[in-house]
Amino acid sequence: MNDKLIKSRVTIILWISALLMPVTYSCKSALSSPSIDQEVNHPKAMAPVIFDLKGIVAPNARLVKLGEGYTFTEGPAVDASGDVYFTDQPNNKIIRWDARTKQLSTFMENSGRSNGMYFDAQGYLIACADMKGELRSIDKNGIATILVDQYKGKPLNGPNDLWIAPNGAMYFSDPRYPREYWNEDDPRKVESQQGGNHVYYLSPDRKTFIRMADDLIKPNGIVGTPDGKQLYISDIDDSKIYRYDIETDGSIGNRQLFCPMKSDGLSIDSDGNVYLANNLGVTAFDKTGARIFNVPTGESWTANVTFGGIKRNVLFITAMGKVFGLEMKVKGAK
Repeated sequence: MNDKLIKSRVTIILWISALLMPVTYSCKSALSSPSIDQEVNHPKAMAPVIFDLKGIVAPNARLVKLGEGYTFTEGPAVDASGDVYFTDQPNNKIIRWDARTKQLSTFMENSGRSNGMYFDAQGYLIACADMKGELRSIDKNGIATILVDQYKGKPLNGPNDLWIAPNGAMYFSDPRYPREYWNEDDPRKVESQQGGNHVYYLSPDRKTFIRMADDLIKPNGIVGTPDGKQLYISDIDDSKIYRYDIETDGSIGNRQLFCPMKSDGLSIDSDGNVYLANNLGVTAFDKTGARIFNVPTGESWTANVTFGGIKRNVLFITAMGKVFGLEMKVKGAK
């Protein structure tokens, strides 16, 4: 049998095999879904292969592009009404996605280069602003108040991401990422003024501010469970997610490896599944650390993820210069 005939037969066999191969975990993302159109109301739908082991994605859901034209989107945070606020950090802006009208608008200019954000119970937007290494509280009119910017008299590296516990306590990561927009006389340009990258705790009354974790290479994404009993932290430079127990006094301990994967931002749903954002798109692991979900965004880096929408069931994803939405069966943890 000559080489040409062999290649021809191999090609036919591979083609038939591809047709017969089952796509066990792929949602019908190429089909139109009235429910997602009603929720995110955007015509630009993507059709990636979605891995969904436990059926947490809404039937026939598809990844929908909600907006584009930004430089680098980050820090999505959902308010009480389901609207999502996210940052375009290089352009120093905070953008708002309206869950009802599906429109995007600029909420705040000169945001202090805000990155990770989270709404507190009073409706204030708490932002990690690394222009001057601040943790800020922003009211509905865009007026910012500095909560902390130093630890033991020395400037923080640059708060990156945060989570607010049910009792109002704040946990935030403070890795050093040297920025070109820092002033030349900023001591952070030379080296960390904190001697490394750490996680901090601010008490509910905002009177106690302490270093909570110093056993990580570069902490980044951070999220806790709805009951306030466990905290997940991404050590992005070590490509690991760790889970800590939260004690009654707010301290954390009993560190355990949750999963060996690099992640930027983190989120969690009402079932306790943890969502990671990285170069693979968004990946979710259940409480046991088993991988149960993935949706690629088609972008080189996916920075962060949260749950938004009126029903809190739209997986809102920030990836490079775009933002995406995917309708889910599960809802975001409150």
